[in-house]
Amino acid sequence: MGRPFPGLVLMDRFRLAAHAYRTYGVIYWIGGFYLAMHGIGVRGGRMMQSGVVWIVLGLVFIVLIPYLLAQRRAWFERWILSRRDFARVLTGFMALRAWHVLQVAVRPETAGVPAPWGGEITFRAGAIVFLTVTMAALLVIARAAWAKEAA
Repeated sequence: MGRPFPGLVLMDRFRLAAHAYRTYGVIYWIGGFYLAMHGIGVRGGRMMQSGVVWIVLGLVFIVLIPYLLAQRRAWFERWILSRRDFARVLTGFMALRAWHVLQVAVRPETAGVPAPWGGEITFRAGAIVFLTVTMAALLVIARAAWAKEAA
């Protein structure tokens, strides 16, 4: 029996996971950069040198993690982790990130930053957006990590 949609090209689940992580990473990076521009650093503290380090590391993660997920890398799989195990570890870190963001989202009162369009964006509203993005990417990456291998 043939494929149900013969003209449809299905993307490899690890390439899809790479795209999901890149999208997640870019959204987080933009949010972090925006907070840093307003003097807010890591975990809501005042912006210090560590905030700049996280902004630079964020760019590295946006490039490196999708690169490692998108296709097999013999050197990486031989010496470090298989792509499947790497996706599993990444899922764990993203679940931890989601937990911390959820804690911000459920706080009764949070501070905010000026919105680019006027008004204010509360940390709670931002956390809800980031939690949604994190959970969507986490599910795509978890699917890649735990789905059965194709026959």
